[in-house]
Amino acid sequence: MSPGANMNPRFVVVPAIPVETETVREGGRFYCKTAPIQFNLYDNQDKQRLAPNYPSRQDAEDECQRLNTERLQSILDTHLHLNKA
Repeated sequence: MSPGANMNPRFVVVPAIPVETETVREGGRFYCKTAPIQFNLYDNQDKQRLAPNYPSRQDAEDECQRLNTERLQSILDTHLHLNKA
């Protein structure tokens, strides 16, 4: 990796986009009811949200840590393999 390279983790936790469940009218105004807040993982490399929603931030953090650890291990394995060659 070059000096000054971006060292942000590939996967991070972000709040999920609220999902509208119904519209309620009160007088002349309409209000949207949304599902409870959930969380997604965002892939900083591919610049996209991953599909699964997690019901709690902790669930999302656990999966995020697992994915980042897998990625780091893969990079280290590749680096070690190249150094042996």
